[in-house]
Amino acid sequence: MSGWDIADIPDQTGRTVIVTGANSGLGAATTRALAEAGAQVIMACRNEVKARSVAVDIGKGVQVRRLDLADLASVREFADSIDAVDVLINNAGVMAVPLKRTADGFEMQIGTNYLGHFALTALLLDKVRDRIVTLSSGFHAMGKIDLEDLNWERRRYQRWAAYGQSKLADLMFAYELQRRLTAAGSSKLSLAAHPGYAATDLQAHTESVYDALMSVGNRLLAQSARMGALPTLFAATSAAVEPGRYYGPTGLRGLRGHPGRSGSSAASRDEVTARRLWELSEQLTKVSFSFPRR
Repeated sequence: MSGWDIADIPDQTGRTVIVTGANSGLGAATTRALAEAGAQVIMACRNEVKARSVAVDIGKGVQVRRLDLADLASVREFADSIDAVDVLINNAGVMAVPLKRTADGFEMQIGTNYLGHFALTALLLDKVRDRIVTLSSGFHAMGKIDLEDLNWERRRYQRWAAYGQSKLADLMFAYELQRRLTAAGSSKLSLAAHPGYAATDLQAHTESVYDALMSVGNRLLAQSARMGALPTLFAATSAAVEPGRYYGPTGLRGLRGHPGRSGSSAASRDEVTARRLWELSEQLTKVSFSFPRR
């Protein structure tokens, strides 16, 4: 798959894809590439005004629907509006924000990046025909899952540790989902992807000095959002993917370049913690999965 690029996306005519957080950065780049390949893309976004502006720029093949991953009522409403979809791309996220709470009382990063997508995937799984792609990050390696205080209610809040925990949770979820799909005899795929170091709006909302520092890094080191979207696009469209794999850039220690298989931390492959995190997530979101055989 060395050198795999947007031109290698198979014809997506007749396929429907949901992209969360499609109004900017990686989500917008992913949406544009899929629409240009013939897919019908549902842009699932909290900021509908910004999303519609992007949709107009892309042109045909896209539609905007409201989804606020920080509000489980919104997640349920969105899921109820979907009849069927080929691919679900769990892309949306926030990074290193100050301590905030979602509508359901979750810490904002674990609530938006992980629990919102966990609930969305559960509610849509029966309607997904092909695969689920969940975005993680190289920052997963600095994450630690605290099952006793997942939502930072007793610990002193640390924004980067919280971000790492959320991205580790995303990756563990993608792996565990594939294990459960396989055990159920389902042909559906669960895959994970990360963009390496890509210049996006994600780095501009920490509400701290990090915004300015990462702006400099974006100009000097980061690859484009278009390049950063390639691992997601590969995972979402390629016939060469392997079930339960993690894809990312293959150059500069996984920070840049064309997509390929990516390694992950030992913690991400901890199946006992993954099962416990899954059970806790069902309790917190009050949403459970069903795995019909296909």
